[in-house]
Amino acid sequence: MPDPVRPDPDVLLRQIQQSDEARQRGRLTIFFGASAGVGKTYAMLNAAHQEVAKGKQVLAGVIETHGRQDTAQLLEGLACLPPKRVEYRGQYFNEFDLDAALLQKPDVLLVDELAHSNVPGSRHLKRWQDIEELLEAGITVYTTLNVQHLESLRDIVVQVTGITVRETVPDRVFNQADDVILVDLPADELLTRLQAGKVYLSEQAKRAANHFFRKGNLIALRELALRRTAERVDAQMRDYRSDARINTVWNTTERLLVGIGVQGHSERLVRHAARLATSLNAQWFVIHVETPDYQKLTSAKQIAIQQQLRLAASLGANIALITAPSVVQGLTQYATEHNIARVVLGSRQRPYPLLRLSLVHQLARALPELDLILVNQTLPQSDTHTSGKIRPSLAQTESPRHWTSWIRTRAFRGYSYAVLGCLLITLGSAGLTQWFDLANVIMLYLLLVVAISARTGRGPGVLAAVLGILSFDFFFVPPRFSFSVSDTQYFLTFTIMLMVALLINRMAATLRFQADIAARHARESQSLAQLSQQLTGALAEQQIIQIARQWLTTSLVSELAILTLDAQDQLILAYPEAPLLPDGFDQTIAQWVFDHQQEAGQGTYTLAANRLHYVPLKAPMRVRGVIALTPQPAHQLQNPEYQRLLHTALAQIALALERVHFVDIAQHALVKIEGERLRSSLLSALSHDLRTPVTALAGLSSTLAHSHLSATQQVELATDVERLANLIHGLVTNLLDLARLQSGGLHLNWQWISLEELIGGVCYQLDQRLKQHKIQVHIPPTLALIQADEIILARILTNLLDNAARYTPPESTVTITAFEPKPKWIEVTVCDDGPGIPEDMQSRIFERFTRGQHESTETGLGLGLALCREMISSMGGSLHVSHHQPHGACFHLRWPQQALSPDTLQQVIEA
Repeated sequence: MPDPVRPDPDVLLRQIQQSDEARQRGRLTIFFGASAGVGKTYAMLNAAHQEVAKGKQVLAGVIETHGRQDTAQLLEGLACLPPKRVEYRGQYFNEFDLDAALLQKPDVLLVDELAHSNVPGSRHLKRWQDIEELLEAGITVYTTLNVQHLESLRDIVVQVTGITVRETVPDRVFNQADDVILVDLPADELLTRLQAGKVYLSEQAKRAANHFFRKGNLIALRELALRRTAERVDAQMRDYRSDARINTVWNTTERLLVGIGVQGHSERLVRHAARLATSLNAQWFVIHVETPDYQKLTSAKQIAIQQQLRLAASLGANIALITAPSVVQGLTQYATEHNIARVVLGSRQRPYPLLRLSLVHQLARALPELDLILVNQTLPQSDTHTSGKIRPSLAQTESPRHWTSWIRTRAFRGYSYAVLGCLLITLGSAGLTQWFDLANVIMLYLLLVVAISARTGRGPGVLAAVLGILSFDFFFVPPRFSFSVSDTQYFLTFTIMLMVALLINRMAATLRFQADIAARHARESQSLAQLSQQLTGALAEQQIIQIARQWLTTSLVSELAILTLDAQDQLILAYPEAPLLPDGFDQTIAQWVFDHQQEAGQGTYTLAANRLHYVPLKAPMRVRGVIALTPQPAHQLQNPEYQRLLHTALAQIALALERVHFVDIAQHALVKIEGERLRSSLLSALSHDLRTPVTALAGLSSTLAHSHLSATQQVELATDVERLANLIHGLVTNLLDLARLQSGGLHLNWQWISLEELIGGVCYQLDQRLKQHKIQVHIPPTLALIQADEIILARILTNLLDNAARYTPPESTVTITAFEPKPKWIEVTVCDDGPGIPEDMQSRIFERFTRGQHESTETGLGLGLALCREMISSMGGSLHVSHHQPHGACFHLRWPQQALSPDTLQQVIEA
């Protein structure tokens, strides 16, 4: 048995870590009130003066006096932080200067109005975020807060006052405060202060009195503030009791603890406790302590306990199924942990056996601080024919078992082991008594008791103890083969032996029970961890459904159907092709569960006649589907631990479905954004680079058609028309190539071609563009024939040479070189001696709609180099750019080759 006084090492380590973090972090003190005007800022300034008197450096970061003279007077003698001027929409506002406060780092910083919203453009949206940064820097902060600004109370404040509060603070900030000082005033006194102008100025006071500052509102807000403060103090008190390891109960709050057992009419006990908790306006807890005897209960009794827990939950109780070696230990431990001073128990008229204290007396001894309330659980005689110990509907669920089925149970095996073990020890020791002392024989029987108790449980261990004593008396104690005892001292030996055997039996059975519980919890944790790990690696919805189906059918359910959402947010079967659905599956019930986000079907109060249990897959954002399942076995639905395991698994499945859903949305959004960017870039390029030549072409055509020009002038105009037409043709060709690449319509046609002829054809096509440049071609004889897609390679070289003609000055040299950088590879370089490409552009120059010169008289969409890289990539090659010494750029084309066989060469020559 573990020592209840000994502290948990994990808890101690967590406390040490929290203590270290608290020493490095500043302290937060909140002056808390029901509304404006109760004196929170006044109390904060008084506390600040007390800190100054102690010699601490106090800095007033921001103080809102609202025109109150008595509050403003308290600022005298305190160092004030100059406000920060922030511009927003043409106006300037005075805001808290966070950086200046961090730079000065005072001992205590005063920051009024915790819920204040900062001006847009500030580092943080809310002032409480500023304060969190100050606390992380180790600065102690005093601040003020009204109860209506707590996020959890926002809807209640709207219901009471009819006014929606825009500025709120998360409850975690309030809960994490080191000190909360309640500043309180009665409603009548606050209204008197309002009329005297001590809360707001005269005009503001009139408006406030007609709207927010009504007496009923102030009373309700005051109650909320008092309750919220009391809840926080109660939480602090429970944390202190846990840290100090206080095992007594402090009767400071109204809480009820109800313990239900296997006896009949516990429902009456639950209902009586519900009425008592309502009359006391107290929080109440209903628990059942799972002891080693719980495993021996029939299924009907276990179902009865589970139904009583569900009844308590429906009446508003906090339910729990806990494990402990005994009922008394479980109740006292739970009451101590939750600081519950009142325990409600059922009272039975049936007397307890002798030498056994009742549960009431055991609780009174174990925890004298408890107030015990007994409820009579005996129904009137007229009700016994319909009630009994177990409800008839539950008793009918437990079908009678034949004696042959009991033989196959674990209990029968345990009793068989006890009998067989005693027989073997007796036979083995019978011939050894001349060498063994009788005390050693006793030890053998005690060893058997330990083994049987640890292996099979308490009942077989007791049987082993009794059989061991009887065997020892009959076969080994003189006179032998008789139960008569010649020496009366053996009676003391038998008594001590029985007591030791029973004590060992109890301890071994308890250890076995605890080991079984720990092993069960470990299996559940390992199973959930495995599910979580598998779901984390799932990238598609169908993977998640498959993982969930396999895990659920293996661990918890016998059959199930999973429904998810389609693109129109309608429920559909995840496996519509499945040949069989669970018997009784109803799509209408699944739709109701999805719409109402509540469970239905078997084991619930909604559509309970259906044999399936329908559960919504609730994710943080919304419901992601519905699961219809049949538990294994069916009565497990009433088990709180089964429900906890099931809902934990379903929550992980729902979270995984939501993760994949948002990943799909993000991918679609990125595709849409990229498409919009591409469309915008394309329209922008077309509006300039296509409209300009088209407009010029139209003007030239009009001039040719309506003017009387000389032959020379007509030739010049016709040449310009041809140049512009070729330009438009090149732009359109690039756009068509881009469309082909995006649609996957680019098919390779590998063939052996003459590189020299290919380059010559390209240069002839670009004769007008390249006539002002010098072209040099260097092709070794070994590369007379190369393997490539002739059309694609021609398009690539055309774009590269056109690019060189555009961005290099006239009379510059363009060099085309081919060589083999390594076996079965060919590289073609196109180098110029122009201005070159800046280093920061060398990687981005191959992106679509990117041009080397943002401001240029040359037209172009910025697609040429991007198309070149994608085309050469389709051939399994690469394209990159480098500097060309002493100046210029050099584009390197590289793609793989195959060996040219003699037969292939002959075929090329003949062709």
